[in-house]
Amino acid sequence: MDRLVTVFGGSGFVGRHIVRALAKAGWRVRAAVRRPDLAGHLQPLGTVGQISAVQANLRYPDSVRQAVAGAHAVVNAVGILFETGRQRFDSLHAEGAGTVAEAAAAAGARLVHVSAIGADPKSASIYARTKAAGEEKVRAAVPGAVILRPSIVFGPEDGFFNLFASIARISPVLPLVGGGKTCFQPVYVGDVAKAALKGVEGTAAPGIYELGGPEVKTFEELLRMVLDITGRKRLLVPLPFPVAYLQALVMQYLPSPLLTPDQVTLLKSHNIVSHAAIQSGHTLEGLGITPTALMSVLPNYLSRFRREGQFSEPPPV
Repeated sequence: MDRLVTVFGGSGFVGRHIVRALAKAGWRVRAAVRRPDLAGHLQPLGTVGQISAVQANLRYPDSVRQAVAGAHAVVNAVGILFETGRQRFDSLHAEGAGTVAEAAAAAGARLVHVSAIGADPKSASIYARTKAAGEEKVRAAVPGAVILRPSIVFGPEDGFFNLFASIARISPVLPLVGGGKTCFQPVYVGDVAKAALKGVEGTAAPGIYELGGPEVKTFEELLRMVLDITGRKRLLVPLPFPVAYLQALVMQYLPSPLLTPDQVTLLKSHNIVSHAAIQSGHTLEGLGITPTALMSVLPNYLSRFRREGQFSEPPPV
């Protein structure tokens, strides 16, 4: 309890699991979030007084420096999938990441930065380009940083499987963007948290780690898995990239868009662990973490989407 770690984005989906893993390992956790009043759900993840929330915004360097003050380690788990208001890819993924890294360097703290598979300065996707820019700023400020690049992350509060399970509850069709051929390697959020813990505790060597689960699945296979688990029959309709892009041009203006043009661009590339990462041992297995299989977790939280309710007999899969 004498070790303090600051977790930026600690109240988010990935962040809260990192907070829990750190608390379980005995760290005192300072969750740096924009709205501390909405982070009360973090406190039960640890003992009394072990987890506290402070106000910080990556767009304001002074708040970042104050949140890092006195910390032995820093985790940056801030990320967005679409832009809203002042929450822009560049200000958070790139400039914000640099601000956190500079604060960590000034404090002499270890740094773990959560990026994403597909981060590439030459990508056509703004999301991927800004993720790559953030990594560059992190390495420049803290050469010994541990950078985690997860594939699509699954878990009880995820925004992928829950989203399509909820859509299937009311819609007779599900769209297969680009024909559903894009490959993913879904990684369990608890495994990402374990990797972050190793980085915080210094048991992971500095560098970039690509995190993926034990299975590579196409977009279509993942949707069929959702339908099988929830016991629903829905028509899977191929949606060519040009058509999906046109639809996304309109949908991006919704408060919580189901699809944006940038996401359509991302779906044109596979989201899996690279051969280079496997050969260098910069994967979950290389960190000594056994990846969690989809079917060992997915049915537990998708059961609520079953037609007869979560306590009904699960359909054969």
